[in-house]
Amino acid sequence: MAMILILIGLIAAFGVFAWAMSSKESTIRVLGAIGALVILFVFILFSSIRHVGEHEIGIVVKHYGSDLPSGSIIATNNEKGPQARILGPGWHFWLWPGLYDVEIVRVVEVGPDEVGLITALDGKPLPSGQAFAAEWDDHAAMLRAEHFLVDGAGHRGPQASVLKPGHYRVNTRLYEIELVEATNIPKATVGVIKSNVGESASTEDGGVASIVDRGQRGIWREPLHPDKLYLNTKAYEVTMLSTEQQIIRYGIGPETAVGTDDREIEVRTSDGFTFPVDVRVEYRINAMDAPQVVAEFGGDDAKLHRYLASVVRAIFRNNAENVKALDYVKQRSQQEASSTETIRNEMGDVGVTVNAVRIGQIGDESSLGELLKTQTDREIAIQEQITFQEQQRAAEQQKALSRTKQEASEEANLATATYAVKIAEQDREKRVIEAGAEAEAIRIKAEAQAELFRKLAEEIGEQNAALLELLKVIGEKEIEITPRVMVTGDNRTHGEGTALIGTMLDTMLHRAPPQKVEAD
Repeated sequence: MAMILILIGLIAAFGVFAWAMSSKESTIRVLGAIGALVILFVFILFSSIRHVGEHEIGIVVKHYGSDLPSGSIIATNNEKGPQARILGPGWHFWLWPGLYDVEIVRVVEVGPDEVGLITALDGKPLPSGQAFAAEWDDHAAMLRAEHFLVDGAGHRGPQASVLKPGHYRVNTRLYEIELVEATNIPKATVGVIKSNVGESASTEDGGVASIVDRGQRGIWREPLHPDKLYLNTKAYEVTMLSTEQQIIRYGIGPETAVGTDDREIEVRTSDGFTFPVDVRVEYRINAMDAPQVVAEFGGDDAKLHRYLASVVRAIFRNNAENVKALDYVKQRSQQEASSTETIRNEMGDVGVTVNAVRIGQIGDESSLGELLKTQTDREIAIQEQITFQEQQRAAEQQKALSRTKQEASEEANLATATYAVKIAEQDREKRVIEAGAEAEAIRIKAEAQAELFRKLAEEIGEQNAALLELLKVIGEKEIEITPRVMVTGDNRTHGEGTALIGTMLDTMLHRAPPQKVEAD
């Protein structure tokens, strides 16, 4: 653009100058020459102005001056070449064409799910043995090329520092920016860092430690927990490990391919039987053990599963060598407990926590068919014998129960009879007492009546007293007093009484109900 302006200026100036020179008047010729120079100067002046937009930067390339030091590509002391200082948004003057070129580039934009990896193309050489320059505490200062190359003494090559989401004005002649996805550690997962930055740590015997503290080179012993992280994934390699419980099966069945690590486990017992065992192993990797697992297997699940399969097979085969086949089948729970403990100890050494080992199907028809049939028949016979014994025991118990019931019934009858005897005796005694009491009452009443009659007879005479008693009886018994009995005789004194007594007896006989007389 600047060169076009100069070319336009030259053409315009030349046209004015030619027009002025064609005039016959010297004044016009002089003014024309001055005008041509002014036009040329104005166009050259405008050609030195550069504008940088709001989302742009200007990189200045100088074409004159001393050469750059050997190995340098960015000028920091006005040398010829790309300059460290960049142009910000706005108007910039005196950048004459031919002397300067200005490259306009857009600012670097890092998205919310991205991270910018930085590679410096100039600076001091990296220290021996280091693949990445150490992280900067002041990232803004690092991004100023003149500070990075002069005061900061930055190193060329890959930088451990990164650009987090945002907009950055960086000198793209010094820095190459690679945008990659940010590290996202999901739930139930940890991230194990293998750092390629920092000093190496030594072991007690002088070797290089594989698991180190944060900031050292090696596998950090402290894992990263679920989060979104802006890491330089080249300087810090992240291995994701699940902390959920895992189940791996060494099974019997068509779904398990022959020749793979999860195929069935075959064992051989002390009595020469060889048969498959269906085994399931439940394990997990705890967060703090994850670095050790990465150190052992590099985060490769296939390597971990091969190692686990080797341990499980060896332990099950060793355990089966000391028992007979039938005992192995019968001692399933003991085999589970023993295998769990041994496998747990073996895998614990490599950072894997085994929660349980479970035995499913043991053997099949071809390997243990006859043995299991014999065992089944034996168990059936034993169960039948136990059933017979239980029936005998039940019969004896029923017999004892019947005897107990009979004895209880007899004891109840005896108790009832005893109580009946006691009741009869008490009833007899009661009747005797009641009869005595009644006789005593009659006697007392008779004595009272006799005493009453005696006193009455003394007062009114015996005959009159007797007559009064008869009249009381007549009233109580409602006896007719009209004589129906004739009494004759010479005794005048007792005739009336005799007739009355006869009438009373006759009335009583007529009122009394007839009684049935049974023949002897």
